[in-house]
Amino acid sequence: MRRVLVLVNPKSGLPRAFRPMREALEQAWEGPGTDVRYQFTRSLEDAGDKARRAADDGTDIVLACGGDGTVSEIGRALIGTETTLGVLPAGSGNGFARHFEIPLGPARAALALADGRSVRIDVGTLNGRPFLVTCSIAWDAALVRSFEKMPVRGILPYVFAGVQEFFQYKPQPVEATLDTGERLRFPAPLVFTMANLSEYGGGAKIAPHARADDGKIELVVVRHQDVPSLLGNLGLCFAGKLRGVPGVVSRSVSSLTLSRRKATPVQMDGELTDAPTNLTVTTLPKALRILVPRRSKGAA
Repeated sequence: MRRVLVLVNPKSGLPRAFRPMREALEQAWEGPGTDVRYQFTRSLEDAGDKARRAADDGTDIVLACGGDGTVSEIGRALIGTETTLGVLPAGSGNGFARHFEIPLGPARAALALADGRSVRIDVGTLNGRPFLVTCSIAWDAALVRSFEKMPVRGILPYVFAGVQEFFQYKPQPVEATLDTGERLRFPAPLVFTMANLSEYGGGAKIAPHARADDGKIELVVVRHQDVPSLLGNLGLCFAGKLRGVPGVVSRSVSSLTLSRRKATPVQMDGELTDAPTNLTVTTLPKALRILVPRRSKGAA
């Protein structure tokens, strides 16, 4: 008997999407040999706890219905287990789903994943805390603070949050030591992202060359003084051609250490978390089993 648990974040694009998702799961998943159960999550911590208990109980697949924060929390709980993570995207950015070409919307994703394949992907860590998609420490982290205060979700509020934080954000120097031995110093970075997957979300490909299973993290940095150049080439970000834009520094690394003057919150998969001045970013190679559409190009 294949055991499937659907964990639903009721605050992410629901309840209107719940009924179509339930119907899609009944159509494509439920039947002889498969037991599908549903649980609602009360918080990110509750989502992680429920996923952890499911793995301990031998659940074969956990389907996470929510945004990248929900997906990340559930994914963390499944690292190192044999339980497979499936994603039914219902957030505003859906960077995880976009990377693996999972259809946007819980119902469409449920149908696409019904005959999906299981693959193993890398997981990034920041001072030991895992992230699945991206981790940021500059303005690209600070804008999450304003976005969380927005009464609605979506790309437009995200843009407004970015503009608001841009005028308030005060860059600080960051020194990076890469596992290759290279040392980089950025006096005033505006964007400073470590990406395990290619997407910020919303179609913005911050690290278009990121692979899910190559043991590498993509470092992408934009200096504050290069903002005019970045804005002039913003369309290239959505086209997946950001590498090569003047002022954009990118490196592929297995690990790196960072040093900052001031401890400020960092963004991890769309959620803010406190972090000290000294940071270590590493990869956990192929530590998580996930479900992707049969023809997905996001994983080998």
